[in-house]
Amino acid sequence: MLISSLPDLDGSRCTLTFEEDNHWLRATWRGFIDPEEALRGAQNYLDKLAGFRCPLLLNDNSTLHGPWFDTLDWLTRVWVPQAASLGLRYVAHVVQADTLHDAITETPRHPAACLFDLQVFDQVADAEDWLRSRQAALVISQ
Repeated sequence: MLISSLPDLDGSRCTLTFEEDNHWLRATWRGFIDPEEALRGAQNYLDKLAGFRCPLLLNDNSTLHGPWFDTLDWLTRVWVPQAASLGLRYVAHVVQADTLHDAITETPRHPAACLFDLQVFDQVADAEDWLRSRQAALVISQ
């Protein structure tokens, strides 16, 4: 189910969907995302998460180009604590296909590790498999 799509003038976009079959949110970043667009997309996720209380996120950067976030400062100070307080527990982060790294993988120990489980993948299918395993763990623990 499409929740939101934030297009930019250059054709890039951040799309947020709720995948009903999988019971997770998917943020898909496409095109050249400058830091301002990244901030807008990340804030949009927080705004929408409040209505879903979904503990699982697939953050797909596989078709992204550009710097995404050139600093993790805002993510660590604002986004991570807010997302965790809204119930986020597991994040599968898929890196850019053209670089196989981004700002998150360049940080020795990402601060999100203490508030939710963040795993980094280079393939979307691997990220989906991991989220399914976390989903199964959530069901068992309830």
